[in-house]
Parts: sequence; C-alpha cells; structure tokens
Amino acid sequence: MDQTIPVVLIPGLASSARIYAPVIPALWRFGPVMVANHIRDDSMSAITARVLCEAPPRFALAGHSMGGYIALEIMRQAPERVMKLALINTQARPDTPEATARRRALMERAKRGELRAAREEMFPELVHPSRRDDAAIRQLVHAQGDDVGVDAYIRQQTAIIARVDSRPTLATIRCPTLVLTGDQDNTIPNAFSKEMAEGIAGAKLVVLANCGHLPQPEQPEATTRALVEWLGTPVVSGARTA
Repeated sequence: MDQTIPVVLIPGLASSARIYAPVIPALWRFGPVMVANHIRDDSMSAITARVLCEAPPRFALAGHSMGGYIALEIMRQAPERVMKLALINTQARPDTPEATARRRALMERAKRGELRAAREEMFPELVHPSRRDDAAIRQLVHAQGDDVGVDAYIRQQTAIIARVDSRPTLATIRCPTLVLTGDQDNTIPNAFSKEMAEGIAGAKLVVLANCGHLPQPEQPEATTRALVEWLGTPVVSGARTA
C-alpha cells in the first residue's frame, strides 16, 4: 500500500454503523475507518459541519442513502478534504412535495411510538423482492432504528426535507467517484444513480444484480469488491479522473 487513506462512512436514514459491518474489514487495510455520527443535528449543513470537525484532515468518503446527501454537502463545504467519493444508493435530487408529505406522516407516526411498525411496513421497499422474507436483514433494519431512536429520526427527516438540489454542483466534483446502486432499488430508483454518474466527470457506475436499497447486507461481497476497487484508484492531484 503506497498511501494510507482514512475512510469516512456515513449511514442512511434510521441507520447506524451496523450497515457497514460487512464491508469494514476489507476497507481497514487502506487506512483507519470512521463511521460518522449523523444523528445529532437537524440540518444538512450542521450535520456536515460536525462530520468535518470529527473527520481526519483528508479522507475517502462514502455515503449511503441519506449519507449520500451529506456526502454531497461535504463536497460543497470542503471538497479539498475529500480524496475519493462513493455515492451508494442515493440521489442528487431534492425532495418532491409527495416525498416530503410522506416523511412528515412518518415523523408523526414516530412521535406516536410507531417507528418500528412503520419500518416494518417499509421493509419490502428496502430490499430486493427475493429478500422480503430475510429475517436477518429485517432484524438489522430494526436494530438500526433502535440505535437511532425517535428524536434523532425526526431530526434526520427534518434535515432531509430541507436539503438542496445537488445536481447543479455535480460537475464540480473532481475526485475519483464511485456511484453504486442495486438493480431493483425501490426506495431510490437507480435512474437517479445513473443521473449522478453522468453528471460527475469520470465517475464509475456499478449496478449490483439482485440488490435493493441495502447493498451492504444484500450483496456484501459485490459491494466490498466495488469499494476496494474504488479505494485502490490512484488519486491525481488537481485533475479530473478519466
């Protein structure tokens, strides 16, 4: 290994460090791995500022779902600190009115003590159709919801609702970038991943077969291979990748 690369991983909504457990061992050989704590603030700018305060001076950055929204905000606030970028099952678009209305309804359910029930109802949307009866992944989803808790979940949804449109700034991203998605992501359609890959010069798009919105537990080996290849991509200072 010619260069140590610290890695910062950001989970998604109602998600914790558990989501990255299948891939962290393989990433550790590149450098120290940090899973960001994204549950303490209620705006993308504040979450990002805190992540940057706690992160190494320079690092490779991977964000899953909501973590991708935060990663794109980091690319606006401190692009010089990001050596490499991975956007996992996420999008650059802002919320639609319909999505915002759904989020607000979920927030009200969470306040009534129904977060677990809501997550259970949403589970079929989170995974590939072949995994709708996967008890281990279902338990992972609920364990992460417990890790985050109701108050933090509401903060996260508040931040997501107010996020900006990141599409206009995709062209400013200059580091080696991986865009990874599943072939049947029913939460964030992979068309939005393709849109991001087309908007970032030199970005590599990877679409995992038989995979929904949770590639780390659904396709751990394929996800790990993609991330290891991404981390092994040479960094050319001040130049776009080709």
